[in-house]
Amino acid sequence: MKNSKALLATSFFAPIQYYSKLIQYPEITIEQWENYSKQSYRNRCNILGANGVLPLSIPVAKATNKKVLTKDVKISHDTNWQKLHWKGIEAAYKSSPFYEYYIDDLERFFTQKWNYLLEYNNEIQKEIFGILEIEPNIHFTDDFIEFGPNEFDDFREIIHPKASKSETDNAFIANKYTQVFGDKFGFIENLSILDLIFNLGPDSLNYLESSITKR
Repeated sequence: MKNSKALLATSFFAPIQYYSKLIQYPEITIEQWENYSKQSYRNRCNILGANGVLPLSIPVAKATNKKVLTKDVKISHDTNWQKLHWKGIEAAYKSSPFYEYYIDDLERFFTQKWNYLLEYNNEIQKEIFGILEIEPNIHFTDDFIEFGPNEFDDFREIIHPKASKSETDNAFIANKYTQVFGDKFGFIENLSILDLIFNLGPDSLNYLESSITKR
């Protein structure tokens, strides 16, 4: 940790690595003035189902311009993606130790409709904060922050679902924990925070703390 501030992109049921930053840094800033980046954790999360890693993606409305700011990205409700996501989560985690404990608190994110992706992600994040019993110091950018040396440790592109685009994060280690389909696929690291809370429950925060290295 070079700085005391971390710069992150918005994220849909963010991966475990993302949440490790939320508890590691005294101050978190979420970038909202960037040009929206497709095929990223901004509108996607990965869970582990019976057939392996299952990506859940939120469809976004087509913009009139080629480029649109993240804060202006609208969710498309042309398809019933929420129902599909809900069924996918149920199939993946209904036999997990803490599924029944948390699922009712999450149901509204798959029944109610939000217009904007950023707003939706923020509401999800608040719910997860409550589950983890954490209170990160969150801010949002007032303008786009350029890449390069600044006051932040910048994780906007380091935390990415595609291995070819992600960068090495020496401050995060993906320790193993028991997963529902672990016997079938072995341990799959850095899935959505959903995987962690459904499998570890109240011990999730301890896991996140243990994933932070000081290298």
